[in-house]
Amino acid sequence: MSAPYRISESGIELFVRLTPKSSVDRLEGVETSADGRSHVKARVRAVPENGAANQALEKLVAKALGVPASVVAGGTARLKTLRIVGEPAALARRVEALCDQSSA
Repeated sequence: MSAPYRISESGIELFVRLTPKSSVDRLEGVETSADGRSHVKARVRAVPENGAANQALEKLVAKALGVPASVVAGGTARLKTLRIVGEPAALARRVEALCDQSSA
């Protein structure tokens, strides 16, 4: 399975599959799509109108990782890319630990 993120110079880009209008806000581990790419599964209570679901996703990821996150691709799609700025290796470890914890 590939990692659900890509390391960049200033941090990481996290790949997420978002389900809005859920009953809870949570991250649910890593999933691999048919094309072999991995992404973190996320659910938010917010509706996908006026960017509310994206904002809820940014807050959820920021709270889980302890650093700000912003949607940089897929604003109106289910599959999104979030940019997380910080030390790349440390962020990668946090994401991996979070995914292990979420899928346990």
